[in-house]
Amino acid sequence: MHIQLDPVGGIAGDMFAAAVLDAWPDREAALIEDLSRCDFDRIFGIARIDHADHALTGSRFEVKKAAPEHEHAHRSGSDGDRHHHDPHHPHHRYRDIRDLLRRADLDAKTKDRALDILSRLALAESSVHGMPVEEVGFHEVGAFDSIADIVSAAWLIERLDASWSCAALPLGSGRVQSAHGLLPIPAPATVELLKGMPVVQDAHRGERITPTGAAIIAHLAPDFSPLHAEMRLLRSGIGFGTAVLPGMSNILRLLAFAPLDRNHGEHHAGRHERIAVHEFEVDDQSGEDLAVALDRLRAIEGVLDVSCHAMQGKKARISIHIRLLSRIDAVDEVLAGCFEQTTTLGVRWYEVNRRVLARTQNKVDAADRSIRIKKAVRPGGISTVKAEIDDLAQTPGGHAHREGLRREVEGEGYES
Repeated sequence: MHIQLDPVGGIAGDMFAAAVLDAWPDREAALIEDLSRCDFDRIFGIARIDHADHALTGSRFEVKKAAPEHEHAHRSGSDGDRHHHDPHHPHHRYRDIRDLLRRADLDAKTKDRALDILSRLALAESSVHGMPVEEVGFHEVGAFDSIADIVSAAWLIERLDASWSCAALPLGSGRVQSAHGLLPIPAPATVELLKGMPVVQDAHRGERITPTGAAIIAHLAPDFSPLHAEMRLLRSGIGFGTAVLPGMSNILRLLAFAPLDRNHGEHHAGRHERIAVHEFEVDDQSGEDLAVALDRLRAIEGVLDVSCHAMQGKKARISIHIRLLSRIDAVDEVLAGCFEQTTTLGVRWYEVNRRVLARTQNKVDAADRSIRIKKAVRPGGISTVKAEIDDLAQTPGGHAHREGLRREVEGEGYES
């Protein structure tokens, strides 16, 4: 599944949760149950609320505070983070909130996502305000309603199992009063988190992207380019913020897609995904050393394939063109590996689409040993079977014997 975010009004933590739950309202009960198991219900409760403005209908994500009202600051803010801009908010240190999340009875992957979103906020605040990250005191994130936004967003992201894309992010403009004094919009921490992302400046003033919203986007690391392949629209969701934007709905829209299956059999059409391509050339590294380097690059977590071929480079030199495929989340590690293992001074990388067929791996007993076979399901429901060459190579005999054994196990695999 692929999800595209359209920040019409902007992005905040509660707007993100509201948009997801508007598209998948059946997930609200399970989310509430898991938060209750963590004893978060002693601090806050959450609810998806039907909401409408002058033009659209959708959802709001509300946090009901369980603690006495005087212990929390009054809800304020523009597009819905209930906000760090109130200077009367109590301070909560990053390390205390981090420890609270570490102790929470959440599944490991959800907890990791929540901690990553929180740590991105802490590092941004630390950078712009010049203080040790452990000592960062949050005004907005310290409020339990914003902790609810972070945990809920992490829980929902983990269960969607999707790739993500996003339209350009509206910057907003103006000034806002905070515990650090009068600050420009977007807030300094938001600016830090948005570095490298496409942004747009429109006519609407006010805070459009909150720090929590920016941290969620940074965690998702979405693709900001248009959809490159034909897709089938599955569902949509609209999450409202709290502010009112003149002449425009203050919403975050979510669109969920699946790869287009012209054969009406999605499992036969394969899975669409985005991967990274890394390319470079070397002309001053020995063949022996380069072979070692390529083996080490193949071993990097997230690398999908490594290939190379000879070419004529600058000054008529014989060069080796190297090409790696990797998961998007492994780009930084792969780039570091290329510079560490080879003599290259630069690596080109970009994202591409690919379609992957559904496949399974089984074992067939033959020649007194188990031989792995891979079966792929192709469009139209046709299956193809391939024996693992590494297993065939371990059987005694020459080429003719291996070929006979290959046909035998692939035939058995096809029948299975």
